[in-house]
Amino acid sequence: MSPMCPATDPGLLPGARNAVNTCLAVQPGERVALIADETSGGVAASLASALEEAGALWTRYCLEEYSDRPIREAPRAILEALEAAEVGILCMQPQQGELGARMTMVSVIKRRQIRYAHMVGVTPEIMRQGMRADYHLVDRLCTRLCERMSSARSLMVRTQAGTSFRATFDPSLAWVKTSGLINPRYWSNLPAGEVFTTPARVDGTFICDATAGDHFNGKYGDLGDAPLVLGIEGGRLLSVTCERSDLEREFWEYCHTDENSDRVGELAFGTNLGLSEMIGVLLQDEKVPGVHIAFGDPYGH
Repeated sequence: MSPMCPATDPGLLPGARNAVNTCLAVQPGERVALIADETSGGVAASLASALEEAGALWTRYCLEEYSDRPIREAPRAILEALEAAEVGILCMQPQQGELGARMTMVSVIKRRQIRYAHMVGVTPEIMRQGMRADYHLVDRLCTRLCERMSSARSLMVRTQAGTSFRATFDPSLAWVKTSGLINPRYWSNLPAGEVFTTPARVDGTFICDATAGDHFNGKYGDLGDAPLVLGIEGGRLLSVTCERSDLEREFWEYCHTDENSDRVGELAFGTNLGLSEMIGVLLQDEKVPGVHIAFGDPYGH
């Protein structure tokens, strides 16, 4: 267990209590692994306070105590903690090259089917905004949207920024909700609020002019002045153009690290009704009502 957490910011506690009591439904005596990095110490402290109030048997693990950053491999002690826990929380800021380590942690979660909150990129601002949502209301909206989309066979998306694509759907692939009410079958990002599926194919152009996700958030920030223009055909990333050649090259390489990392693995609707604008952090921005896509395995990020 790491040293004592920093003092809790009272302004973060409502969001932390929402995460612990509503989203994860932590019960007294349950074993909880709270994994965080140093940068996210304030948020982790608020979560620890909420876990203490809930009567959980929680242990906080600081990533930097087990490995230098970026973390290339999931630390053994953290994997062992997830093997023994009934609930897990990962609260950290992503760095380039850490995707594989996070996917290893998630593989334990998926195999054991424990309740798990994936809070990669969480900030105090997010705890004061998206984490204060009424997740029971979000859940009702998600349920209605899943019911409506279950019979949909195609979707056209056009925006003033230039996005124009058509998605078609495979009826054998279900629409899934991550409404913030976490259960053992489906772990979730927090803050939550989206309904998603894997499309059969996507064809057209997607303009990424807000945030690209993962480490791109911290490295490149808001892309409004230099959007990524993504050409997609048959559900595969066909081309990337951007005024910033370094971003263009890095995004292309990121989407070609594995056999299917250039595949549109997710098409989703944001459903967090408590949000109305982008803040430049994917963890929350993808929950703003609207449509977004993700390449590769969207739930490895």
